Amino acid sequence: MTQTPDERDVETRAELLPEEQAAGSESPQAQAEAILEECLERTEDPEGTRHDSTQTPG
Repeated sequence: MTQTPDERDVETRAELLPEEQAAGSESPQAQAEAILEECLERTEDPEGTRHDSTQTPG
């Protein structure tokens, strides 16, 4: 991966939604980083990540 998530984006994503607060999270910061890293990976290589996705048909 060539990019890393922007720190401000991580901070914003680490603010848990009510549903996430109810479920709990030991590390919202680490969770946010992982989510954003996966998003960047899919954006940079949509065809390469399509095969690994359970949400993308085809």
